[in-house]
Amino acid sequence: MTTSAPLSESLHSPSFWARYTFAHADRAGSDRLGDLPDDDLDDERDDEDGEDDDPDAVFEVGGGCRLLLTADVGIDFHSLEIVVPGSAEPAELGWDDLAHWHPYALRWSELDLICRAIAALDPGSSHPGAPLALLCRYAAVFADDDVDAAVAAVEAAYASLRPSGWDGYWPRGTDWLKGVDFRGHGVVWQHDEAGNRWATQEDEQKRDFYSTRVAPTSGGFPHTELRTLLAAAAATVGAC
Repeated sequence: MTTSAPLSESLHSPSFWARYTFAHADRAGSDRLGDLPDDDLDDERDDEDGEDDDPDAVFEVGGGCRLLLTADVGIDFHSLEIVVPGSAEPAELGWDDLAHWHPYALRWSELDLICRAIAALDPGSSHPGAPLALLCRYAAVFADDDVDAAVAAVEAAYASLRPSGWDGYWPRGTDWLKGVDFRGHGVVWQHDEAGNRWATQEDEQKRDFYSTRVAPTSGGFPHTELRTLLAAAAATVGAC
């Protein structure tokens, strides 16, 4: 995992996580922000580097495949892109903001595999650790997942970054679950002979599944690239 200097400096900052998880905007965890001074939250609104097209974090999974994360707390916009060998340019998997979010690009099992591959290739990364803490917003959970294990892993990832002795606001695995739990919300996963997987949702659900991971015939989602990346991640983990 390679991170920009501003992101590296922010990974242990409670104000960064309050903004990155949207707790500052009344999302899960906002009830605990009383422990965090308002001026600390305001400090995170400024962009340090101005216009910068470089990703804030690059996650290598093996075989020349990688994920690119943009985490812009200054404008409350975050996105995830994928690059595989032969890619002309990065392809977007999902994005998260406070207006028209479509973050749910991965299943939990896929994210877990990816983070294990990242840790296997990077002696400076651990699993669960910073990669999972940063990427978990892009994965949802469903009835066939071990949700308790997923929440525990995300909790451990956040905890690995918490400063020693800090007892104020910090994100929790249960905060994450509140935003990504689609059990009982009519989401059905489909697949085809090529190995592509995508989700459909029944009408009139209490929670909408906003994702660009739709049927390959609909276009838009980089199914081939994701299959390539997941295969590379599996090879990396299997070689360890």
